[in-house]
Amino acid sequence: MNTLLLSEIQSQEKDLLETLVLLEDYIFKANLPEQYVSSFDRSLDTLETIIEQCQAVIAEIESPLDKSEVLMNELFFQHLFIDSHKKHWPISSFKVAASLNQRLMSPIVKAVLLCEIINACDFNADIVFVPNKVMVRLCCDDQYAIIFDPVTGESLDWHELDLRLEELDGDPSQHEFSSMNREAILAEHLSALKNVLIRDKAFEQALLCVDLILSLNPDDPLQRRDRGFLLHQLDCFKVAVDDYRYFVEKCPKDPAAQLLKAQLDDITLSETTFH
Repeated sequence: MNTLLLSEIQSQEKDLLETLVLLEDYIFKANLPEQYVSSFDRSLDTLETIIEQCQAVIAEIESPLDKSEVLMNELFFQHLFIDSHKKHWPISSFKVAASLNQRLMSPIVKAVLLCEIINACDFNADIVFVPNKVMVRLCCDDQYAIIFDPVTGESLDWHELDLRLEELDGDPSQHEFSSMNREAILAEHLSALKNVLIRDKAFEQALLCVDLILSLNPDDPLQRRDRGFLLHQLDCFKVAVDDYRYFVEKCPKDPAAQLLKAQLDDITLSETTFH
């Protein structure tokens, strides 16, 4: 693991968008032939253009509520940010500049880009987790905020918000949505990317993702299981066994753990002892 990269990932002072670009460089450039590295798409000129146009559109509007409404329309309709959820997001949707230029961004990449644009337009925006979904919160003023799906642009109404709050433990009236911290956002991004890379059998790059996730949360048994699987696929089974055993120990009731335990027991029984 690159020590400098790890310190930048964990730094609270590092801009989140810059961190996504750093991760992109690390994961995707690692296995690119040298002749392709120079053409690696990382220009964010499109982002600057969008910010300038959004700032111009809302410049003369005084009401924060009206301004936020115009901004949302500008982003999702004029700049074609409107999209639908995908069962499978393509790998390109996890690359910041490429996904923005194609208007096909994974949910986390899009949420981070939206916050960058909205904050540049003198609003406060952050990323929040509303049960089962990562969403963006646009604070219009001290009294009013819009919580919306970064993929579709659809905002939560009070009824839907109440339904989601009921899924949480405790008194719904006492719940507040805190901003997701950078570690949680990066782990969400890397986990989704890892799953896409596994689906496409890009095991070496998926292993880079899971190593980064474990640098943020070393004791996550599900990520240890996935690292074991990836090491196994890369013919490093002896190293994978430690991760498999950790997962089995921490999640004994998981169906996958029970299957793995049987396989590990068979391996132990079949090992030959030399005297």
